[in-house]
Amino acid sequence: MKKHHIKENPAGIPALVLAYLGDAVYELYVRKYLISCGYSKVDSLHKKAVEFVNAATQARILHAICDNLSEEEAAVVRRGRNAKSGSAPKNMSISDYRHGTALETLIGYLFFCGREERIDEIFGAACEIVLSSVEGDNNN
Repeated sequence: MKKHHIKENPAGIPALVLAYLGDAVYELYVRKYLISCGYSKVDSLHKKAVEFVNAATQARILHAICDNLSEEEAAVVRRGRNAKSGSAPKNMSISDYRHGTALETLIGYLFFCGREERIDEIFGAACEIVLSSVEGDNNN
């Protein structure tokens, strides 16, 4: 098994590995948020979580925060967006898929670096985006 010196160089972790971690971290943030909002039925939790975790929403989140990324974060996002996963997305655009992966890569990187406060900021933006799109849907 190949070992990475990840404590010294988390930037050396492959982008798709960071996305794998970021996917789990983001899902945990979503679940914690929804439970704290009072959702207590699993089917409701799942339906609300899907509003946060789909690639199109993640792409919108990334676009909303991209002007506020540091150079380091922007480089991580580019790595995630350009990573080749080997599988084509189903029922979504390739652009949304890549941008969703980029957001997950960023979250995985930040989590690995112990920068939960920055993830909190990004997740706050995610909540605003999801809530505004839900309100927009309710006004139609």
